[in-house]
Amino acid sequence: MAAVIASPGEEDPQDGGWPCPSPMSNFVLWREYATCPRMVAPAVADTFWSTESLLDYHSEFVTLRTPSQELTRRQLQLTLLVNNRHRGTARRGLIVSGPPGAGKSTNLLELGRSFERGERAKRPGIADYLPVAFAAIPPSCTPKGLVMEFARFLGIPVHDRMTESTLTDAVCGVMVQRRTRLVFIDDVHLLNTRTGPGAGSADQVKALAERIPATFVLAGVDVETSALLTGPRGAQIAARFKILRTAPMLNGTSDQKQAWRKLLGGMEQALRLRNHQPGTLVRNADLIHLRTGGVMASVFALVREAAICSVLDGTLAVTRRLLAEVVLDSQATNAARARRRHQDPS
Repeated sequence: MAAVIASPGEEDPQDGGWPCPSPMSNFVLWREYATCPRMVAPAVADTFWSTESLLDYHSEFVTLRTPSQELTRRQLQLTLLVNNRHRGTARRGLIVSGPPGAGKSTNLLELGRSFERGERAKRPGIADYLPVAFAAIPPSCTPKGLVMEFARFLGIPVHDRMTESTLTDAVCGVMVQRRTRLVFIDDVHLLNTRTGPGAGSADQVKALAERIPATFVLAGVDVETSALLTGPRGAQIAARFKILRTAPMLNGTSDQKQAWRKLLGGMEQALRLRNHQPGTLVRNADLIHLRTGGVMASVFALVREAAICSVLDGTLAVTRRLLAEVVLDSQATNAARARRRHQDPS
């Protein structure tokens, strides 16, 4: 996938600038994100690259498609076709599940972006068209809290006196009017159907899926073992949704090693560091996997931080030393220690 060119920042590079808001927070940001074309970054020797632009670029970096993302993309295409002329309320859906940091939210972003661009290409010039909608389950979610998240994304004014029913009618009305066809709900592992609010929120998800003629894609941490799919309510959701496991990439068999090195090769091609030695990431594939366990969030954090460190110290090259020295998240660090103990118990 082509790299996105980051605009040079005006802030002190040590400050990090102002963080970009999530494109999933409202439909205006989402539309800007989805419709903005991805340009190929200039070559390493281009005069475009200042210290600030290098820091911005490697902070944003690129998104690369993994085997799990490719499987999810194919399954979504099939599910959309199955639901295309379905007249009943029990439309089929998908649940994207996996451990923390496996790339589930990134998966939703890329699926949504691809679908949005395709739909807008087929229906150009429709100003009020909204093919994709997002919401994330808030902590201690209630049915009203869930529709409030959708209302915020859709730009529907919300005030405290609005009832759950009023909000739900408004959300469904806007999505139907604007012909929303794909609805993403993230962090569904927070829905506990054993509690009153959680059960009500699960019912709300089901009600929205029945009232809005769209395909619903849910995502969360280890959803198949969460409370979402327990009891009668969970059984109803499980009967309508396929579960797709987004797992860390492995590095054992020859096919796994090939896929792992292909991903690292794609990341290496995206680097814009003048002194970087081509093939460094691929040559250190085993070290990178030992440190990250193939968890996408940790892999990208490792390479991005190593690249940024090389910009700050002026070496402009990701080296084995940098890859070994970057401090990673606690999950990756603890897992790497466990793998080392397993390989060498002494």
